[in-house]
Amino acid sequence: MQWTDAAAAFAGSYAHLCGYTAPALLDAAGATAGVRLLDVGTGTGTVAALAAGRGTRVTAVDAEPSMVEFTRSRLPAVTVGAGRLPDLDFPDGSFDAVVANFVVNHVADPARAVAELARVSAPGGRVAFTVWPRPAPPLQQLWLDVLDAADLEPAPPTVPDELNFPRTAAGAAGLLDRAGLRDVGGRVLTWEHRTDLDTWWSGAASGMGALGEALAGRDARTVAAARREYERLAGRYVTADGTLTLPTAALLVHGVR
Repeated sequence: MQWTDAAAAFAGSYAHLCGYTAPALLDAAGATAGVRLLDVGTGTGTVAALAAGRGTRVTAVDAEPSMVEFTRSRLPAVTVGAGRLPDLDFPDGSFDAVVANFVVNHVADPARAVAELARVSAPGGRVAFTVWPRPAPPLQQLWLDVLDAADLEPAPPTVPDELNFPRTAAGAAGLLDRAGLRDVGGRVLTWEHRTDLDTWWSGAASGMGALGEALAGRDARTVAAARREYERLAGRYVTADGTLTLPTAALLVHGVR
């Protein structure tokens, strides 16, 4: 599993990318002081930390034990525990706001997962989540191009075709409609992720993401060949000072129970 014991590696690579959407996600969920908020798939706690700074009453859950321990040690004032979609161990209507930052794109049954987010939100509460769009923006397409250039097979898709949804703002919002939410809306967030070649490679080298999954268990020669293709293809995004600047985008959708 790509996320097993991956908290430290995630914190040093992909967490910064995923954290970009946190302010807009919390705004969409109405996360203000006193609000009871559930952060599902908290990872290393970026959203939970920002929410706590706003004065919300934060509960954070994640399916991966290393993420739970990392976030618990980082945010001792936040209630952090184990939790996995689509079966959250909370009564109906437990929270005023429920958020999931880049979690729905990792579940096998997105509609059921979003219905669970809605279930644990109180009447009048807000649900908001983010997913990556398709077609893939340049940042995500880079990994796909490296897979192709290195002649590596991507991992099988997480979601069966019959359970999938269009990775567009309308498609993601449709999951909230199906879950019975009202005042549903969505938009595309765009930005440039700034990092460097070594840091960005470290996520894949640790087994995360599409390339990381394909490299898992491969011999050193195969990994080195993939690294060379990565540096070649990523070169077009490296500025004179060595900064790797990757355009990307996310879908943010929200609704009211």
